[in-house]
Amino acid sequence: MGRNQANGKLMENKPNGDTQKFDPNFKGPIHNRGCTDILCCIIFFLALLGYFAVGILAWTQGDPRKVIYPTDSMGKFCGQAGTPLEKKPFLFYFNIMKCASPLVLLEFQCPTTQICVEKCPNRFLTLTKAKLSTEATLLQYYSQYCKEGADLSQSVPEILMNRMCPALIIPSKPFTQRCLPALETKGGVVVIGNETIFVDGDVNINATDLLEASKKSNVVVEARQVAMRIFEDYTVSWPWIILGLVIAMLVSLVFIILLRLLAGIMVGVMITMVIAVIGYGIAHCYMQYASLRGQPGANITIKDLGLQTDFSVYLQIQQTWLAFMIILSIVEVVVIIILIFLRKRIMISIALLKEASRAIGHMMSSLFYPLLTFALLCLVIAYWAVTAVFLSTSSEPVYKVFNTSECEYSTDTCDPKTFNTSNVSAQCPDAECLFAFYGGETYYHKYLIFLQFYNLFLFFWCANFVTALGQVTLAGAFASYYWAFNKPDDIPARPICSSLGRALRYHTGSLAFGSLILSIVQVIRVILEYLEYHLKGAENRFAKFLLRCMGCCFWCLEKCIKFLNRNAYIMIAIYGKNFCTSAHEAFFLLMRNIVRVLVLDSVTDFLLFLGKLLIVGILGICSFFFFTRGIKPMEDAAPSLNYYWVPILTVVLGSYLIAHGFFSVYAMCVDTLFLCFLEDLERNDGSAERPYLMSQALLNTIKKSNEKTKTAWSAE
Repeated sequence: MGRNQANGKLMENKPNGDTQKFDPNFKGPIHNRGCTDILCCIIFFLALLGYFAVGILAWTQGDPRKVIYPTDSMGKFCGQAGTPLEKKPFLFYFNIMKCASPLVLLEFQCPTTQICVEKCPNRFLTLTKAKLSTEATLLQYYSQYCKEGADLSQSVPEILMNRMCPALIIPSKPFTQRCLPALETKGGVVVIGNETIFVDGDVNINATDLLEASKKSNVVVEARQVAMRIFEDYTVSWPWIILGLVIAMLVSLVFIILLRLLAGIMVGVMITMVIAVIGYGIAHCYMQYASLRGQPGANITIKDLGLQTDFSVYLQIQQTWLAFMIILSIVEVVVIIILIFLRKRIMISIALLKEASRAIGHMMSSLFYPLLTFALLCLVIAYWAVTAVFLSTSSEPVYKVFNTSECEYSTDTCDPKTFNTSNVSAQCPDAECLFAFYGGETYYHKYLIFLQFYNLFLFFWCANFVTALGQVTLAGAFASYYWAFNKPDDIPARPICSSLGRALRYHTGSLAFGSLILSIVQVIRVILEYLEYHLKGAENRFAKFLLRCMGCCFWCLEKCIKFLNRNAYIMIAIYGKNFCTSAHEAFFLLMRNIVRVLVLDSVTDFLLFLGKLLIVGILGICSFFFFTRGIKPMEDAAPSLNYYWVPILTVVLGSYLIAHGFFSVYAMCVDTLFLCFLEDLERNDGSAERPYLMSQALLNTIKKSNEKTKTAWSAE
């Protein structure tokens, strides 16, 4: 007892803040508390009111049809239900070759007349040929690609001069509801030397510009094909993906139950199985590498292969499997080295895991609390996304002057209603007033970027607030377990609900304060990444280097703030103090026990990470063999896929998120109990007057004991 008191006096003299004093009336999370950080709470609610006002403004001004439907030259939407263009969903270009103009890159609009049509043309036809033809159906077919009200009884020069019809139509295919040239049409395109000629009977048209206009859509077309194949894979594999995610949830739940009963054995099993799973991955990669040896084309490099849309091609070369094998080998060595050096500390981590298992066992509802956090985060994300879309579509249509000859009014804004009677039309007879883009110079549109930034900032703030609310709620519940004198009799009823009520009633301001600090850092990181992205083509290496350094510093700062906030929320849940005081006390409590923090907490997090890695590995391997038809009894049940990696990656990512949701509760429980454990060592000394409140297993692990052993602890 004397030794413990002497140690206590030494601890009080440490420079890292004042140690916690013994309080005989302290029974865990304080119930008699007051509101904290009221000013920040008021600011947060005012910011939310402003956020709702921005949402209402965006919803009243925005028009999502601008994203969904293509727009013709008069600013009308093609294919919109309830309009005269409802049955004309496709956008047709009078002269697609003008899409090769630099204006397409500057203003995302082809400087040519565009109209809505029922279907894209499927044949080559000139206006002259349609007029001279004796077949009435030919001219009727051509008329559907002319402006509404076009008088085809006029001569060809008059029709073209009035820009009522295109000079010719070419075979096209719809892509994103736009008619683009079908250059793969047989007999339509003939390559002679270095020149490409479009041939139709006795009419030869140089189509080099046509190819130039169309090649900009090649990458988009390839991306669309890949997207369609991925979508097809999801349509046939979604029941199996859901089944895999359900299995991941059950496996995670089983792991937590087993940790409750067999924490020590489960940790050993996790370590062994993780090493075995990674080892199997290394062996599988080596077998694939060896099987490809000597096969034609297997020795080429990924660099020589280039970017392929069919990703299975990469699995047919040796270098891919060699890279996988090297990566897995490095991971295996790192895991083994970490386990060897931290083997003595694993026992303390096991004791913390056992204690966390007991706490969760007495409040199983805590395992399902992440569902509430997930639902609130989905609500925040949905509100941000919808508001962003409506804000981006709240601009007005802008019309500009497009012409083929020299004109001083070129690219100037214009009004299509008065353009024909304006001075521009008189001076530039070949000019047209066409829809260009959505923008505007009104007072509202000048501040549109600011509103988007405000939307992004509030998204970060609300998302961090929801996360903080979940952390302080779980911390309050688990702290009530640790400080209960007789477990589980002294644990309050419905600890999760009680802790959530305390957090919302008293500490909304503190949670908003901590979330605000983290959000500011995250927004700065987004701005730095935005600037770095726009400096990719710049030659100022110093600026790019400076941005990289700042990005790295703010990334580290974000991680530190998250760690400090997490521990500050635990102190808020226990003592009910404001954010700054709680962060100060948590920081110095951790500094006074820096060795334990760096070792025990890190080892526990590492073991929980191994558990998540094992669950992901099990589901990943099972899904790999299933979707690649490697399981003979279920070979016929596996769906036919374009890319088998699509459902596999979905199951892997989904399994990780599910396992992370379950183990995040465990991690929060361990962090809370760890902080309470450190405070217990400072508050108490093991005497009959000041007994430790930790379990007997923890006392045995740290080689301490109470002079008067409690029967409640012995029962544990």
